[in-house]
Amino acid sequence: MTPKKELQVATWLAAILLVVSVICYAAAPVKTPDEPVRKMFKVVAGNVLFDHKTHTSATGYGLACFDCHHHPEDPEDEKEALVACGQCHQLPKEGELFPQSCSECHEPEDIEDTEVTRRSDAFHAQCEECHKDGGIGPVKEDDRCQWCHFMK
Repeated sequence: MTPKKELQVATWLAAILLVVSVICYAAAPVKTPDEPVRKMFKVVAGNVLFDHKTHTSATGYGLACFDCHHHPEDPEDEKEALVACGQCHQLPKEGELFPQSCSECHEPEDIEDTEVTRRSDAFHAQCEECHKDGGIGPVKEDDRCQWCHFMK
């Protein structure tokens, strides 16, 4: 076979493989999980890697979604309650009575005396309480911060 003929065969083979790979990729797309598998919270005290699977699976802690995602208490659509914690747990900006996100669901007069817990405080209270009371996961008092925070 001549070099010109070899080049033609190689070009056709590459083109066929490209078409086949595009068809295979399109035919079997990866299904996005219903819930995040892992979530990395980047914070000053050290990043926190939260693993949903460990917390929700029967072989892990076996928690239900609403053990942590607790607001709104009686949503019309259950998926409405599964929002990121930071969507509700944030501090108001200077000059605001409450965070802007609150007014998306609530009337100002309904929440004017409500104190919003910062996201970090909500995590600390809920996570530590669950790990201590349930005796699950990291519970040693002497290395409490390292339960979740990973220093760089």
